[in-house]
Amino acid sequence: MADTPEAPGLRLLYRAEVSIDPPLEVGELAAGVRRVIPIRGGRFQGPRLTGTVLAGGADWQVLRRDGVTEVEARYTMQTEDGALIEVLNWGLRHGPPEVMARLAAGEPVDPASYTFRTTPRFRCGHPDYAWLNRVVAVARAERHVDGVMLDVFEVT
Repeated sequence: MADTPEAPGLRLLYRAEVSIDPPLEVGELAAGVRRVIPIRGGRFQGPRLTGTVLAGGADWQVLRRDGVTEVEARYTMQTEDGALIEVLNWGLRHGPPEVMARLAAGEPVDPASYTFRTTPRFRCGHPDYAWLNRVVAVARAERHVDGVMLDVFEVT
């Protein structure tokens, strides 16, 4: 193998700012501590789609014993022209224990001090946005005091 394969590119799909409610602590499970974080709503904007994140979704998290938080968010976005997009977003958040403790306490933390990456998947029945059903995406996320910001990119 003499040639080095070319890495895929990334193209911005949108930036989302999502408001959340305080976590609901389900309790200790075999895999770690389960929390559910209700989604209140939000906005997203990008070159090919813009709209709102609808209230009613949630992020089901497992705080693993190794300090990693598994996130699995499921929610609905609505474009400005009324199309509904189902989003299933799985990922990992981790960093130094003191940084993660500050995040858990609701304190502001520099996003560069931890890693928060996700892989959103989309389902949409609207013909103008059916292309989303074929997109592989990755996101860089930031946890804020009362929300999450996601920069979502299509893998090209």
